[in-house]
Amino acid sequence: MFGKKKDELVANENDGDMAAPPLKPFSRKGSHAASKPPTSASYQPEVPRRVPDIAGVSPRRMERPIGGDGDSKRLVVGRDIRLSGEITACDKLVVEGHVEVSLPGARVIEISQSGYFKGTADVEEADISGRFEGELIARDRLVVRAGGRISGTIRYGRIVIESGGEISGDMQTLDSSTPARADGSSSSPDDTAA
Repeated sequence: MFGKKKDELVANENDGDMAAPPLKPFSRKGSHAASKPPTSASYQPEVPRRVPDIAGVSPRRMERPIGGDGDSKRLVVGRDIRLSGEITACDKLVVEGHVEVSLPGARVIEISQSGYFKGTADVEEADISGRFEGELIARDRLVVRAGGRISGTIRYGRIVIESGGEISGDMQTLDSSTPARADGSSSSPDDTAA
């Protein structure tokens, strides 16, 4: 009796007239629905963006930096940062933290009220609102803001000292009649050879 039913089932499977597809492995009982292909809810077609035409305004060029070419060699030392060493390729150094470095050939140094610079700096312009200790050469202009303190050897082309600014040490102007040494610093007739 049992053998007869098995034979009938095998015969029905081979007929191909099955009412429901076979169950998937590990699927729940009774879930014979055909599976749908997965759909992506995040599909977004790529639409080319149109550049608006505004009279008198040229479109922004993407190949240059946003800040412009002048800011490409700008270094900002943040308030809680300590830096020591030599900075060789910097156009503008902004010091808000603590720096002990050698800075040859930069264009601008700016020391904020919270900034501290110790070392040597040979720049075109210096704007000091914090503390500077060491050797400073400002070939064009030196500005000492109120609260700014400089101590050490100072050489400058022009100088502006606001009320409350302090300078102590050896100060001299850089003028065209002062011969330059091989190391880039100036000498005066009062200097003696060692």
